[in-house]
Amino acid sequence: MGYPFSALSPPRGQGDLTPELVNTSVWTEGMLTDAGIPIVDVPFVSIGGGMGSFAMVDCLRIAGVPASNIRVLTTLDYPWENYEYLTGVAQLPPEYRIRSDASSTPDNIWGFPSYAVRSAFSARTVRGFVAPLWNVLTENVLTDYWTPLAGQVFASLHREADRIGYWETIAKGQARMVRRRAGGGYFSILTPHLGATRRVAYRSGYVHLAVGYPRIRFLPDLRRFRERYGDKYHFVNSYEPHEHVYTELRNSPGTVLVRGGGITASAILHRLINDRDAHGARTRILHLMRTYVESPRGDSPFMRRPGRDGWAHQGFNWPKASWGGQLKVRLERSEGEQRRELWETLKGTTTPRRKGWQQQLRRGRAEGFYRSLPGEIGHVEPGPDDTLVVFVQTPGSSEVQLLNVDFIIDSTGLVGDVMKHRVLADLVRHSGLDRNLLGRLEVTPSFEVTSCRNGSGRMYAAGAATEGAYYAPADSLLGLQYAALRVCDDLARMGVCQRIGNRRSVSQWWKWARNVAP
Repeated sequence: MGYPFSALSPPRGQGDLTPELVNTSVWTEGMLTDAGIPIVDVPFVSIGGGMGSFAMVDCLRIAGVPASNIRVLTTLDYPWENYEYLTGVAQLPPEYRIRSDASSTPDNIWGFPSYAVRSAFSARTVRGFVAPLWNVLTENVLTDYWTPLAGQVFASLHREADRIGYWETIAKGQARMVRRRAGGGYFSILTPHLGATRRVAYRSGYVHLAVGYPRIRFLPDLRRFRERYGDKYHFVNSYEPHEHVYTELRNSPGTVLVRGGGITASAILHRLINDRDAHGARTRILHLMRTYVESPRGDSPFMRRPGRDGWAHQGFNWPKASWGGQLKVRLERSEGEQRRELWETLKGTTTPRRKGWQQQLRRGRAEGFYRSLPGEIGHVEPGPDDTLVVFVQTPGSSEVQLLNVDFIIDSTGLVGDVMKHRVLADLVRHSGLDRNLLGRLEVTPSFEVTSCRNGSGRMYAAGAATEGAYYAPADSLLGLQYAALRVCDDLARMGVCQRIGNRRSVSQWWKWARNVAP
């Protein structure tokens, strides 16, 4: 879809988003010209610039779309920037393994060679060659699931970004809003980081929303404590920089309360115990879990998670059958309350059962420096000598337990509410964007936001914003690729790009293997 920019009059305003524009759901070129906002034509716009945008650009390039026909509106310097930050502060630095399957390769839509195979063939010893292959062959039976190093994933993403010309697609700045265009398609408004222009309107036939999580989740007790006492040093969220906590605990004995039962809590506990072992720290660890799992949970023997000592165990953040097995099919065929019930069954806070982690926790219980307990924080007050007094409500009881700690690390996750994101909230208010049964974006199995369809224009969404739709692991690395492939299939049916069929897939894989541009 293209538009003749030469037919437009020169901008006459100051480039401001006037109240008339903000409160109008359908725009014309003349309205933007009068406001002094220049228009740039490009067929496909992706808003976000993270892993979802990268997966989308990767698939479009493989499907034959030139980089010049794509623009990614983003504040990020590179697609894995947020992911790298979050894994780093959550104690999964580049040299640590992330929670991702060996064949979940965001740089390679075919999944072959997997990260395990690449590790084997890059090894310099026989043992280094055999170990990852043996691990994959025996995973979850004799060994833990094999997962790639974070640094390995980042390096492979950089290589693929160079190969597909991703850097050419970036339009750096803050995406403000998306509006329908009179006559079809959309206008996406960007505030550029550099340049004299205050706003730029990207006129496109297709818009892709891949904005990720709007922000870190600060629970009410954490917000109240900071607002009342102004202390951001002793009570921290795991997704904000908090290296000072580990430094303080290495330098002097102390007690830390870790809240949460997911992968981030596991990684933080691993770091704290490693500091005891490697640096002689004398840290005492209290581990608080709202949902304390003492045994396997689930109504059906075929949908039951193992659990023990407070943890619910699962290899990955979703059951493997939800990526491409029976659970995926069931979710795609379900509607209404049936879909809601299946979502409630599938989701939940879990962590992988890794042998090394379990050995550390067993040792911690035996030696008395680690203790897990059920409960919720009621409120927190400053204690003597820069300590904190934590009031813990025990589940099913009126009993309140007082804990004296030096630090609290809250690892309860990120905010997924669409109304907390500027672009999504604006679409709900002004463009009639529908929300699904979990309050996120209502999308089809092809990830189209049909409530924002405009003539021949199409809007798509991917990632955390689509939770509650027809694909459970939409926010995983493999899920973002799956969404991008479904969008490409939809675009191919409309003649926008080539279909990635058998012949094209083989030829494009061969180009990938030789590091040749699509």
